[in-house]
Amino acid sequence: MNKRLGILGAGESGTGAALLGVKQGFSVFVSDAGTIKDQYRDQLKAMPLTWEEGQHDKDYLLRSDLVVKSPGIPDSAPMVRDLREAGISVISEIEFAGQYTKAKKICITGSNGKTTTTMMVYFILKNAGLNVGMAGNIGDSFARQVAENEKDYYVLEISSFQLDGMFGFKADVAILLNITPDHLDRYDNSFTKYRESKFRLLQNMKSADHLVYYADDKEITNELARRKPDMQLYPFGFSGPYEQGAWIDDDIMKIVVHSKEFNMSIFDLSLQGKHNAQNSMAASIASRVLEIRKETIRESLSDFQGVEHRLEPVVKVHGIEFINDSKATNVNSTWYALETMKNQVVWVVGGVDKGNDYTMLFPLVKDKVKAIVCLGKDNTKLHDVFDDIVETVVDADNMNEAVRTAYYLSEKGSQVLLSPACASFDLFDNYEDRGRQFKEFVRNL
Repeated sequence: MNKRLGILGAGESGTGAALLGVKQGFSVFVSDAGTIKDQYRDQLKAMPLTWEEGQHDKDYLLRSDLVVKSPGIPDSAPMVRDLREAGISVISEIEFAGQYTKAKKICITGSNGKTTTTMMVYFILKNAGLNVGMAGNIGDSFARQVAENEKDYYVLEISSFQLDGMFGFKADVAILLNITPDHLDRYDNSFTKYRESKFRLLQNMKSADHLVYYADDKEITNELARRKPDMQLYPFGFSGPYEQGAWIDDDIMKIVVHSKEFNMSIFDLSLQGKHNAQNSMAASIASRVLEIRKETIRESLSDFQGVEHRLEPVVKVHGIEFINDSKATNVNSTWYALETMKNQVVWVVGGVDKGNDYTMLFPLVKDKVKAIVCLGKDNTKLHDVFDDIVETVVDADNMNEAVRTAYYLSEKGSQVLLSPACASFDLFDNYEDRGRQFKEFVRNL
């Protein structure tokens, strides 16, 4: 009799897991408590499996041998608790797919910069002619790609939610970008638990594997000193030089891997700013570990185009520059955005607060922000924090109002920055929806 695979959630990861489960001979049951999107419903209908929406058939799911859970479903969900209490293994789609591929896996996590760094590494490896896929928290799911289009290399952006469901998975190259407070609502408001989740990326790695990490992040370096991991270590940051790793010296990015040095002017990087220098250093080390030619890395980092919704220039209207940073869903990400701004800023902020501590933003806000537009259903906390720091703090109920208000509060030469520091789902479907609405209404000014 076929083993029974239960799948919770029928989005991209759940549908991809279903595809792979069917291919591997499982008897598959997909269950989504909400409404399944048409594109995924059509795919499920075309597969030899059972599925449901609008509920979880508990009795059916409890007959599973294994359950794959969508990262959007918390471990505290009653169905997840019931499954684990019944002794059924509940894993992430990344864990499941990892069991069915022999490909080398370059895995990236961190509170900020994951998507940009993942896309950079993928871009470099693709330019080098490697048979490479990009998955995880971005694009087509890892399971879908393993099922339909197996690669020799995968570059995986992995969130803490995905890491929580990973047990036997092993990265060949792990990149740990930074650890700052985020998603604490999912971790009992415990930063320690969140940090532990990020460090799951290192589990099962061996002495021949490679860890690339940001050496200026004390959370990372203190934890590494405590754990003393047995693998190849490559620090990067602004405090070099390092025996091997990456650092900046007089505006030159220096990369040393396998005792071979590679240099590149930071002014030749297509993406400017301190945070992008960090991402470029991490991507360069990972690429050199995989023995990608220096010239390929240099050309790729000169040509690379940024990520949509991450410090994305939209348009100038009457000398006012509009910048879409909707992907900034935490305070640290917004800190990088404000730090990059060159002129006086009208800042559009707000949404679903994830236990944010805004104090780290105070020096930048005092220095650069002339007005704040609060975009959320409940802006009380933003007013409590910023009313005494910024003279003009106003509310907007929707994106059209936010864009128009920011425009009227601006003057020629200033910048309007959408960098919400919050989740989006009070007023928008997701951060992409928020960013696209921003761009649409800016272009309609």
